[in-house]
Amino acid sequence: MQRLRAFRDIYEGVYFAPYRSVINREYLRQRDLFFLIGFADLLGVPNPTAFYTLELYPELIEQFHEWHTRMGMPQAPEGGFRCC
Repeated sequence: MQRLRAFRDIYEGVYFAPYRSVINREYLRQRDLFFLIGFADLLGVPNPTAFYTLELYPELIEQFHEWHTRMGMPQAPEGGFRCC
C-alpha cells in the first residue's frame, strides 16, 4: 500500500507539478467570471441570469469578500448586502 502511495506521489510530482500554477490560475479566472456573472446586478449591470443564480447566492455569499478584494474593490459594491 505504501508503494502504491509512493508511486502516486512520484507520478503527480512528475506530471502535474509543472502545471499546478497554470491550472490554479485558470480555475481562479473561471471562478472570477462566474462571480461576475452571478453578482452583476450589484455592479449595476443588468443580469440576465439572476433567476438561475438566485439559489446559489447563499453558497457564494461566504466567498464574496475574497472575490471583491481580489477584483480591486476595497469595499463591497453599494446596493446589495454588506460583507465588510
